[in-house]
Amino acid sequence: MAEIEIRLPKMGESVTEATITNWLKNPGDKVSMDEPLVEVATDKVDNELPSEAEGVLIKQLFEKDEVAQVGDVIAIISSDVNAKADDTSKPEPIVTPKVQETVDSQTPDSGETLIAPNSKQNGSESLRISKSGSKGQFFSPLVRSIAQKEGISQSDLENIVGSGAEGRVTKKDVLAHLTKDVMATPKNKPASNVPKPVVQKDAPMVIPSGEDQIIEMDRMRKLIAEHMVMSKQVSPHVTSYVEADVTNIVNWRNKIKKAYKEREGENLTFTPILIEAIVKAIKDFPMINVSVSGTQIIVKKDINIGMATALPSGNLIVPVIKNADRLSLTGLTQSVNSLANKARDNKLKPEDIQGGTYTVTNVGSFGNVMGTPIINQPQVAIMALGAIRKVPAVVETPEGDFIGIRHKMFLSHAYDHRVVDGALGGRFVRKVADYLEQFDINRDI
Repeated sequence: MAEIEIRLPKMGESVTEATITNWLKNPGDKVSMDEPLVEVATDKVDNELPSEAEGVLIKQLFEKDEVAQVGDVIAIISSDVNAKADDTSKPEPIVTPKVQETVDSQTPDSGETLIAPNSKQNGSESLRISKSGSKGQFFSPLVRSIAQKEGISQSDLENIVGSGAEGRVTKKDVLAHLTKDVMATPKNKPASNVPKPVVQKDAPMVIPSGEDQIIEMDRMRKLIAEHMVMSKQVSPHVTSYVEADVTNIVNWRNKIKKAYKEREGENLTFTPILIEAIVKAIKDFPMINVSVSGTQIIVKKDINIGMATALPSGNLIVPVIKNADRLSLTGLTQSVNSLANKARDNKLKPEDIQGGTYTVTNVGSFGNVMGTPIINQPQVAIMALGAIRKVPAVVETPEGDFIGIRHKMFLSHAYDHRVVDGALGGRFVRKVADYLEQFDINRDI
């Protein structure tokens, strides 16, 4: 009888854990290959995980609402169709050294030394964690990240006895070391090697009156709130605004949208046309299409456009158009419509929300003329598309200037001032507006 371990798979960029929200099979149930086994939720999306084997589910290693790390064994399936469920008490999740290496490898290695981000607070020296110990030990990026975050010195890290392959120090070893330190430290006396945390003011406590309604945030809203606060803490936001004349686009779309609907069976909205202009501008200014890791700037090769989409629940999700620079306007239209429909029907898959390099949010769909969007980490920029409005404007012609009715919209470009200066951020959004204003009204599609 073979027992097959079912592990939590990697579910997207920066996703390291998932919450078990519902088991679709119980111990003792027969499971077919690719049959839905369990429902999980990450900070990106809810999803069903299919079984990677056929047989009988004999053990669940995580209960509902428990959090599993990527690579953890979450269930065991027996290939023996007559096998019975394991009635023993729930064991600890299995994490082998090989799995630990997989988990560790997901943290990008940004260099030989990690330096604590708050290393100079309170006048203390920088806490440096080297990639290798004095005895030749190798410390993975995850282990070094935990060490610098928790204030473990290089010498203390080197003295931890590793349980991984070839004596390697794992995440479990570091956490066990921290637990031991806490137990050994007298009450009211802080550990000497742990820097004092930055003091932050708590959010104000609101006391509801007897007639106020209290609504508990759902899981997705909590995750969105945490992600937004994190982004504002990580990136100094700056926003540049440009007003674009899109009269040619409006007239062109009005001329061809009926024929397009008959030919393609779907609507041609303004969103793919605007995304096309943004993609062209990114190719002109590739330093907008980057991420930041420590002191390194990672320039993305692919141009993957995330499009913020409102869900019926009122929450927000960002499906991604992959390789948008390789798609025609028809291809962009099909991608936009498909992802929007899947989002509204809660049918997005993990791969549909992975790998975004730049995000667009259409605030104009709610009648807003402009916005100050929050950057979708780990990206460094986001653009809000305002409503298209008819406005009086000065029109310049060879015969002279006159006042005319034009279709205009505001583009709001928010960017991370750590790596995108005002010149780059401003020139980029101006370039997007130029592409929109230079749209060919005789274009075929």
